[in-house]
Amino acid sequence: MKLSVTLERDEDDVWIAECPSIPGCVSQGKTQREALKNIKEAIALCREVRAERGLPPTIENPRWKR
Repeated sequence: MKLSVTLERDEDDVWIAECPSIPGCVSQGKTQREALKNIKEAIALCREVRAERGLPPTIENPRWKR
């Protein structure tokens, strides 16, 4: 499954990575590479927790429907 991730730099020069299709799935890193590595781990953990709670692995984003 391919998931979109956003990357933004905050005011402290830290890279913030977020997976919009998994609520609350956010990570960070000192570099883009580190932030991407960390968000991959966060996505796996978030999906595991959602499965344990009986939730779907992701939510549908209305922007994806056309």
